[in-house]
Amino acid sequence: MRRVDEAVREVLSATVTGELKDPRVGFVTVTDVKTSPDLRHARVYVSVLGDEATRTGSLEGLRSAHGFLQARVAAKLRMKHTPQLDFIYDDTAEKAFALEELIRRKEAER
Repeated sequence: MRRVDEAVREVLSATVTGELKDPRVGFVTVTDVKTSPDLRHARVYVSVLGDEATRTGSLEGLRSAHGFLQARVAAKLRMKHTPQLDFIYDDTAEKAFALEELIRRKEAER
């Protein structure tokens, strides 16, 4: 499953950065893909550079382009089923930044 997830992630990442023309989609990075064992569904985790409005717009753009993106996955990968894509915002980078900032403040207090 890890190889399938990585292959889907690579195709989506290349397509979003190179072929997707939706103006709502800003600077988006596909961070992870988790495909169900039956290959019918895939959760696509993305990080978006920008404020909340940019994130919301990018996610809406990705969700509206899911048919195009799904077709690209089908064309590039030979799979029994092409998974239905569900885009989810990945806030791991924000949490890591907040944690680093908290650690810096605590160290500065010492």
